[in-house]
Amino acid sequence: MATVSSSLFPLMVFARISGLVVAGLVLTWALAFKTSFFPRSSSHEDYIYAVLHPLLMVIGFILISGEAILVHRWLPGSRNLKKSVHLSMQGVALASGLFGIWTKFHRRNGIVANFYSLHSWMGLICVFLFGFQWLMGFLSFWHTGEVRTTRLRVLPWHVFLGLYTYGLAVATAETGLLEKLTLLQTKRNLLKHSPESMVVNSLGLGLALLSGIVILAAVTPKYQTLPTKLMYSDTTKCLSS
Repeated sequence: MATVSSSLFPLMVFARISGLVVAGLVLTWALAFKTSFFPRSSSHEDYIYAVLHPLLMVIGFILISGEAILVHRWLPGSRNLKKSVHLSMQGVALASGLFGIWTKFHRRNGIVANFYSLHSWMGLICVFLFGFQWLMGFLSFWHTGEVRTTRLRVLPWHVFLGLYTYGLAVATAETGLLEKLTLLQTKRNLLKHSPESMVVNSLGLGLALLSGIVILAAVTPKYQTLPTKLMYSDTTKCLSS
């Protein structure tokens, strides 16, 4: 006999709260500290592209993809409904990631000039893996022509690659926050204990907490199977009494 795991509900609540905190922190950083993204002498268009990068990569890419991972845990309905919602949300996350990278590399210097740091390398690899994962999920689970045995064989790899790519996206965001904060502290004399430093550090901690909760919720069994022998023993005791 299977019962719904009682540990899933608090994990879902904590995941939503952590996601809201992360979204609030990245919005605060992008809107309240405008000069950190571009000097006042820069054009308004450059500032918009600079701000869109963290917003799209954190909210559009990480938060939405994390929510897509949890769809199978909370969404009621048929498996086809859950798969379609999961695939659609992952598609939105992929589009956000691609556009987020484009906002970083659209400037005159081009891609080569910006492709120099660990953060940029990890970002491109992460989006590439995410795109491959989305395509593999589409072909294996959405396409009805696939043989059931093939889908079952691919499922463990699909789950592993999905969680790995999600973790890699969070790690990439952490390297980006560290790179940006180090640049601000060295070139613009940003104080280590300034309000902006506290916001960025809190954002990094929030992402680390959120990723742990999402991955734990994803691997926690949705149903707990009670041993038949134990249930039979308990039933026998009740009848005998």
